[in-house]
Amino acid sequence: MSTLDADATPLVPARMLNEFAYCPRLFYLEWVHSEFAHSQDTLEGVLVHRRVDEEIGSLPAPEALAPEDRIAARSVLLSSPDLGMIARLDLLEGANGAVRPIDYKKGAPGPDGPWEPERVQLCAQGLLLRENGYRCDEGVLYFVATKQRVPVVFDDSLIARTRGLLTELRQAANQTVAPPPLVDSPKCPRCSLVGICLPDEINLLRGRALGDVRRLMPGRDDAGPVYVVEQGASVGKTGERLVVRRRVGPPVAVRLLDVSHVAVYGNVSISAPALRALAEHEIPILHHTYGGWLVAVTNGVAFRNVELRSRQHRLADNPAASLPLAQAIVVTKIKNQRTMLRRNHRLDPQPVLRELSRLATLAQQVASIDQLLGIEGLAAKAYFAHFAGMLRETSGFDFHTRVRRPPTDPVNAVLSFLYSLLTRDAVVALLGVGLDPYRGVLHQIHFGRPSLALDLAEEFRALLADSVTLTLLNNRVLSSSDFLQRGQAVALKEQARRSVIRAYEERMDTVIRHPLFGYSVSYRRVLGVQARLLARTIAGELPGYRGFITR
Repeated sequence: MSTLDADATPLVPARMLNEFAYCPRLFYLEWVHSEFAHSQDTLEGVLVHRRVDEEIGSLPAPEALAPEDRIAARSVLLSSPDLGMIARLDLLEGANGAVRPIDYKKGAPGPDGPWEPERVQLCAQGLLLRENGYRCDEGVLYFVATKQRVPVVFDDSLIARTRGLLTELRQAANQTVAPPPLVDSPKCPRCSLVGICLPDEINLLRGRALGDVRRLMPGRDDAGPVYVVEQGASVGKTGERLVVRRRVGPPVAVRLLDVSHVAVYGNVSISAPALRALAEHEIPILHHTYGGWLVAVTNGVAFRNVELRSRQHRLADNPAASLPLAQAIVVTKIKNQRTMLRRNHRLDPQPVLRELSRLATLAQQVASIDQLLGIEGLAAKAYFAHFAGMLRETSGFDFHTRVRRPPTDPVNAVLSFLYSLLTRDAVVALLGVGLDPYRGVLHQIHFGRPSLALDLAEEFRALLADSVTLTLLNNRVLSSSDFLQRGQAVALKEQARRSVIRAYEERMDTVIRHPLFGYSVSYRRVLGVQARLLARTIAGELPGYRGFITR
């Protein structure tokens, strides 16, 4: 009853056969990619299994099982190398020399009895019992919602179907690309992995003719970032809450369920219990200098999809193969810059709009990354040469050119800080899909630079960071008194930084109509979707990457 050696083919849990029968793609994402997300259904299922997960009772060896023995054992672990499966049986009953597995289900049977995935999973448990020497001719599905025990006979037809699905499962698991999503399936809305799978979006981008693309995920994220910018503050844990204690003022508590990531700036400490809790909940901690430069990421061992990261690094090592992806990023950035000028410039800047259109076209025709970087640089120069035209004359600020390190005027200081916030969110989004934020295709390797995060951020710089900058300055939320002059460098004061963060988060939470998919989602959700599409492109599921181009 032991599993195979660590270097042998892994045993597949019987519940994965249930997933495969329900949707091959669901199985692949969970088993091969190790991607998972809880939904209300899965959480209710966890609660249902709490009682039967406790190991109670014993199971005699098959040769020691007498006809008069009555068996009732909970949470019985069985495996079979020949079948290549393993399962933890909720409940095992036995009498008259035979045993039968009892599998708990939280819901109710279908109108015609148990669904096929449920019967197949139960049959797989029966086959495991047989492989271990027990006589097993039937099982029982217990539906908690209706308190029904439904017997399932392991006849030749069900056994053949179970073995056939197990063979298909093995074949699918050995493929390098995930099975395609179901098309317009009623199964998708209740699937816990729908926000990971993106069935309608992937089908559309693969060329399938669809009606409306369904928004199968919430328009906004339930969880959000926690910022700790006050120097000398500490982050601790009480129960299932993070507690931020400040030098002055009462502590601030937030539920772990409501936290997407924690961003700390400068001199902020985090307790060991808080670190462990955040790691266990797969909530990354992003450590910044006081000025906003990302210096470290603390993350749990959450992503085991090594193949995806291997593909990412192979792609980055091949400039010719990575060029189309880099081109899509640059073209998207230029087109969004053009839209910003068209919408916000005080005058009618037709010459620069035409120039940006020309550069976007040229970016699609270049033969190397170096040429592409040259086009991107020309577009940035043209864009920022006209950036001042988007500032109201009453804003009180002047802007001449983009200066990064260090920013030498208030406008550049705000832009730099907002770009750092956007890059951090891109890091979080990429970690969430299993990609390495530090290996890019457009931005090359540089020590400490999250190159792929910078790639992903490019298409959102104008829409998020530049837009928030204009809002803060044109609406006079910030004034000259909100900045510090330190030699040639200009920096935001602490209270001004809070204002910038607040405005940025409001922008990220803004719900917009997706120009390609047609549904309404927040910018933060869009960033996550683009990270997911980037991962699917790198994995070979999509023929090319489609950037987020606003209209």
